[in-house]
Amino acid sequence: MTLPPPAAWPVSDPLPAASADVLRERARATPEATALVDTDSDSALTYGAFDRRVDAWSVAVADAVAADAERIGIALPTGLAFATAYFAVVRQNWTAVPLNLREDEATVEKQAAAADLDAVLCSRATADFGRAIAPADAVVLSIDGAGDDGVTAFQPRTSEADSDVATAADRDTERLVLFTSGTTGDPKGVRLTRGNLLASAVGSADRLGVESGDRWLVCLPMYHMGGLAPLVRSTLYGTTTVLQPEFDAAATATVLDEDDVTGVSLVPTQLTRLLDEGWTPPASLRFVLLGGAPARPALIERCGEVGVPVYPTYGTTETASQITTATPAEAFDDPETVGRPLRGTTVTVIDDGSECRPETPGELVVSGPTVTPGYLDDAQTAAAVDDRGFHTGDVGYRDADGRYVVVGRVDDQIVTGGENVQPATVVQALEAQPAVAAAAVVGVPDPEWGERVAAVVVPATSDCTVEGIRTTVGETLADFAVPKTIELVETLPRTASGTVDRERVREIVVDSPSGR
Repeated sequence: MTLPPPAAWPVSDPLPAASADVLRERARATPEATALVDTDSDSALTYGAFDRRVDAWSVAVADAVAADAERIGIALPTGLAFATAYFAVVRQNWTAVPLNLREDEATVEKQAAAADLDAVLCSRATADFGRAIAPADAVVLSIDGAGDDGVTAFQPRTSEADSDVATAADRDTERLVLFTSGTTGDPKGVRLTRGNLLASAVGSADRLGVESGDRWLVCLPMYHMGGLAPLVRSTLYGTTTVLQPEFDAAATATVLDEDDVTGVSLVPTQLTRLLDEGWTPPASLRFVLLGGAPARPALIERCGEVGVPVYPTYGTTETASQITTATPAEAFDDPETVGRPLRGTTVTVIDDGSECRPETPGELVVSGPTVTPGYLDDAQTAAAVDDRGFHTGDVGYRDADGRYVVVGRVDDQIVTGGENVQPATVVQALEAQPAVAAAAVVGVPDPEWGERVAAVVVPATSDCTVEGIRTTVGETLADFAVPKTIELVETLPRTASGTVDRERVREIVVDSPSGR
């Protein structure tokens, strides 16, 4: 059965004022429906109970911070506490700023300062982190322990009655600041509005469908959009979010099999590990939303062989998650596609200021209601957003059927001896070799060629050698595109969101002897 949101609307129209507090509206509509399942504590909350819990937190936080507070940091891992904190913050019409617990403190301290945080919500386990990164005038609140030096104990109220908090909000009300994963430079603070989040939820539901018994497993970090978007969508539609603190192939396979999960968001590395464990999808599973990094065609083909209902997707933080998403039928027909744009979203391929014809690569520019109003830094906004929309920095093309393929990054292009090389093309040639499990390619400075093509390779076989790779790949690539530097590694360096950490790759190959 397909369910409408509490009040159905076209994504191009203003959102109704009644939905200013999505959780409150959902709790009033279906209070007995299961909102959350927490696999860590083996517990569940109905929407009515979750709403009361959020209310208690929201009022308590409001008591502890300044009346003019605007942005609240969340230094909590994926789980019930994070979900409660997020809705408690937005219930007061503040902006939630999820913080990456895996990032180094110096980086997060800069992010917290850039966001001008008024408070940081932490736990006993993350109190040291919260205290270290909080601006000097910010309140640090611990949700589960007595206060100590620089940390205030958090005391939720237990009233069963609705609190009298402000809920009036329009489409442009800021709801989130998320920091990009920073694979090629310093992370950027992305501002996302209420309209962005709800339009994304509607577009996602339009592509993936919604059924009354849906249970979406979240095992991605909730300080990234891929981990937070399912919570917003599930709450809007009154379905269930299953929370797992972190991905673990064996444990996640068990949750998928035993908790009647119907959907899950994964990055390619996670799905590969599940399949390597011998996992096969249970009958309940309707979709695996696969994004965060390009998926190898071989992975999509494996999904077809074992019946994984995979939906390869392309999205960004700046567009509140999904931009395009392919259905399983589209993916199995063309393993490189990321499908068509979601409802309400337009993707234009631009090269030298002109729109490209089908099959011609160019920069992907996205417009529609999911697109951020900008970064925290106005200069970064001016460089990325114009009348055409958000310039993603990604290179791709639209095929004759209107489906999109992403081939790389604008700033990834390597110019070696006057020849242009797209790293994604080299990666595809490398990973087509049976001896190669995975690869990443970057350009590094070279005194003779200006730049040289360099690669890190994860071997798939014990007889994998640098010379063997170079010889084989030379059969399909032009001479100038064959990597002059190849370093064999055990795993590719990745960010917390699953994308290849290109700066770390560059460090590895720069330290490798040239011409290896």
